[in-house]
Amino acid sequence: MDLYQRIARRNGAEPDAGRRLVSWAQAAGFTDVAPTSSNWLYATAQQRRWQARVWGERVLHSAFAEQALEYGFANPADLARISAGWHRWGSTDDGWFLIPNGEVIARA
Repeated sequence: MDLYQRIARRNGAEPDAGRRLVSWAQAAGFTDVAPTSSNWLYATAQQRRWQARVWGERVLHSAFAEQALEYGFANPADLARISAGWHRWGSTDDGWFLIPNGEVIARA
């Protein structure tokens, strides 16, 4: 998570944007702000295997991996360790991964 957040922030993104949506909408002048949320949950064996495979590969072979190395945030051994961790997690019987999503509908 630390590596993901560091890369996102280095790229000018805010990985914790969801928790700031209401204040950003208000600061932009919206007076009618309706926050909601949803989530993505990876909890079944099939979902865990898929998520582990996707992230296990992304950590090694993607812009994420290239940026982690280029920015000096990780070395190849770090990325291999993180990838292996995803694959270990994906083979557990009790693992689950929840991604909350903050949402707003804002009107002026």
